[in-house]
Amino acid sequence: MGVFLSYIFLGLSLAAPLGPINAAQINHGIKNGFFHSWLIGLGSIVAEIFFILAVFFGVVHFLETSFMKTFLWSFGAFVLLYTGIESITSSQKLQLNDERSKDSLIKTFSTGFLISISNPLSILFWLGIYGSVLANTIHKYDNAHLLLYGGAILIGVMVWDITMACVSSGFRNFLTERTLKGIAVFTGVSLLGFAFYFGYQAVKMIFF
Repeated sequence: MGVFLSYIFLGLSLAAPLGPINAAQINHGIKNGFFHSWLIGLGSIVAEIFFILAVFFGVVHFLETSFMKTFLWSFGAFVLLYTGIESITSSQKLQLNDERSKDSLIKTFSTGFLISISNPLSILFWLGIYGSVLANTIHKYDNAHLLLYGGAILIGVMVWDITMACVSSGFRNFLTERTLKGIAVFTGVSLLGFAFYFGYQAVKMIFF
């Protein structure tokens, strides 16, 4: 039980640093409320399940090829650029009431999934973290335990996502409309920053 809890804590620790998913969750929580923010995290978790399975079955080595890395950096830059621009432009329509139209649930889930699945850093992250878990436990436990510990990491990530959704959506009740717009713009700019970083990495892969 102690080992299982330690992997949950590992998932919490790994999800906490600010990244594209956290920025998107804050943005959607402020604009659309708890459920949309949580769906961003859920989309990310579904993508991370794919990464876990890829590491488990050894497919991740295909994703480490130069072609796939370049494709993922480029696609990730496009997704973040589009999401960031949309976040900034839609922030001007932000209101404290719920009369305005919200993004569809499918679109919100897809955004979280695409941001995560197209992020080479996520692939390297799961290769390093889950790969090390696999290496440390493969001689001690059977496959069921390996998947169990991978699930424990995801539980930790999910707990963090729910916390982020609660906090970001809760801001709507305490901050002014102008402040909420400012935060929405800031998170949109953060996404653009990640987009330019991804684009820079893609250019480096192609020309250097």
